[in-house]
Amino acid sequence: MAIRIKSRGGESVEQMLRRFKKLCEKEGLTKDVKRKQYYEKPSERRRREQRKGFKRRDRSPM
Repeated sequence: MAIRIKSRGGESVEQMLRRFKKLCEKEGLTKDVKRKQYYEKPSERRRREQRKGFKRRDRSPM
């Protein structure tokens, strides 16, 4: 899962960096890195996933 950025004609380094950051955000890399920055106990992980499931079920149309 490598994100590659090729420079476009006349594109500055800042613009390339901005595109790279947007792609990382879109792939969910930044969220994943922040989550794995600290150790999370298995019970906390299960609790977080359960809450996520509850939210998903609440949003789904019946």
